[in-house]
Amino acid sequence: MNKFYLFLMALLLTAMNSFSQEKPEEFKPYGKPFMKIYSNYHSTFSDGETEKAFELTRVYLGYEYFFSKNFSGKVNFDVGDPETGKHQMAAFVKNAELEYNTNNFTVHFGLITTTQFKVQEDFWGYRYLLKSFQDEYKLAPSADLGVCVSYRVADWVNADFAVYNGEGYKKLESDNIFKNTVGITLLPAEGFTVRGLYDWMGDNVYQQSWIGFAGYSAKRFSIAAEYNYQKNQNMTEGHDWYGPSFYATCFASKKIKLFARFDELSSKKPEGATNGWNLANDGQLFIFGMEYAPVRGVNLAPNFQGWNPADNNMPYRSTVFLSCEIKF
Repeated sequence: MNKFYLFLMALLLTAMNSFSQEKPEEFKPYGKPFMKIYSNYHSTFSDGETEKAFELTRVYLGYEYFFSKNFSGKVNFDVGDPETGKHQMAAFVKNAELEYNTNNFTVHFGLITTTQFKVQEDFWGYRYLLKSFQDEYKLAPSADLGVCVSYRVADWVNADFAVYNGEGYKKLESDNIFKNTVGITLLPAEGFTVRGLYDWMGDNVYQQSWIGFAGYSAKRFSIAAEYNYQKNQNMTEGHDWYGPSFYATCFASKKIKLFARFDELSSKKPEGATNGWNLANDGQLFIFGMEYAPVRGVNLAPNFQGWNPADNNMPYRSTVFLSCEIKF
């Protein structure tokens, strides 16, 4: 009998120990800072003239805090050139957001990253060299006040809907005009990503954008293409602009990547005109280069960027860069 009781006690202790091991650990809130620095040295050659300069183009400083498994918050300061032509730095709050996330459902609220070109920017992968097409040519801002809801319909389908202020994070004006976006991302096969997005904003004259993207990523290379069309830019009738962007990366080794990109920006010709309304900024962009990562968090990229303006009266511009990214 004593042996039987001892056996039961041992069995009970084993079961209790097993139960205690299976009990999930209580979530402990935590936070983490992050930083990114973009800088370069470049030489620009155009029309027989040479310009050389060191640049600090961007600094991102932020903090992310996880309140629970589902709720997190983030604040991100963007220190960069305000594009006033005075080559000075200014600080903006780029993100100040709350995120709710479950397995299939995500909500972002506040000053949030927009959905227009996030997939494209991640596929391009060299933001410290140059922004992606929509960001570079100002078809859409990278962050804005608003709310974004995304839902994973299936393992290979994700849909998102967002409403934004429409002015971007550097111009937080309030009015009665909002930008609305509807997007869908498909993962039809391993390595393939396809995305489509439509956005609209306006009152009497509507600005509308149609965006298509397709990319493939494998172990040794990635390749992608996107096409962007925006009608009535800045809600101005007839100011349509559009263009493709192609980019590819070859993963030569764990520390070395080779990359190339081609953009072409064009604008609609007003009635009776011979040139597009945005002729001064229309043109073709060529980029190729190499990225070297000596240690984790540091990227160095010697690269060439050439700009062929659509206006025949403007000279071709060639720039040789040594670009640097530091992040943690």
